[in-house]
Amino acid sequence: MPSIDLSGKVAVVTGSGRGLGLAYAHALAAHGASVVVNDVDEAVAEAAVKSIGEAGGKAVAEVVPVGSSEAAERLVNRAVEEFGRLDVLVTNAGILRDKVLWKMTDEDFDAVITTHLKGTFTCARAAAVRMREQGEGGSLILVGSPAGQRGNFGQTNYAAAKAGIAAMTRTWSMELGRANITVNAIVPVAATAMTETIPAFAPYIEAMRGGEPLPDFLRKGEGFGTPEDCAALVPFLASEAARGVTGQCVGIGGDKVALWSHPQEIRAAYADGGWTPGALADAWPTSVGAELQSVGIPAPKFPEA
Repeated sequence: MPSIDLSGKVAVVTGSGRGLGLAYAHALAAHGASVVVNDVDEAVAEAAVKSIGEAGGKAVAEVVPVGSSEAAERLVNRAVEEFGRLDVLVTNAGILRDKVLWKMTDEDFDAVITTHLKGTFTCARAAAVRMREQGEGGSLILVGSPAGQRGNFGQTNYAAAKAGIAAMTRTWSMELGRANITVNAIVPVAATAMTETIPAFAPYIEAMRGGEPLPDFLRKGEGFGTPEDCAALVPFLASEAARGVTGQCVGIGGDKVALWSHPQEIRAAYADGGWTPGALADAWPTSVGAELQSVGIPAPKFPEA
């Protein structure tokens, strides 16, 4: 089994004061990387830094809300000032403002897009500039979601942002390939404050926090586990072992890791001279429209009582 050694590498992990982001920061530090922890709450950020230090890692905190170019520059500059370089960026910062379309306000939409989508863009741009200047490659690890891959009820803003992140992953992998900078998205599924709000998951998460393991039908069947289960993917993608992996969306959770497909045409039909609306209506049921694609995150399959 190859050893994952990130000694000498420096990482910025946005939104890493708690939850999945903290698990990513711990995993990177445990494999030798120095980490810039980011959160909007100073006490939370400092507690994260302390926990990494107590585990034998190196970390500093940069307290700033992600989204603006100024925030991105602060994060990159902090890495360089403290540790001399930047090798890894993990864009985990995010917020939720869930509402159905007809109830979602401009403010709800803009807040989520600013943090998730624009924040990923500004931080990745600042990191790419620095990594290209260093001339030694690097790793951009963007954080997606099943909602961005398939849509999710009540999450117009969040699903749009995460779908955009998947598209940016593919685009940037092409643009940054010559600089030896890999760009991948992870699609984590874990017991977090967000998934705890789903009634079907809530009792299992509560039991887990009481010391009980999650059952196999969740860990394997649903690919659902702890934040720490998802964290293993981050050091791997940041390492030389994944130097040939770029432009991919990789799901992880519980005992499961999976590769998401890219959108592609699955059926086609042709009409000499082009299509008319009537010809489309006639051909649709037996050609392109014979097997329409499903939408939404599949409901979890729980064992019968």
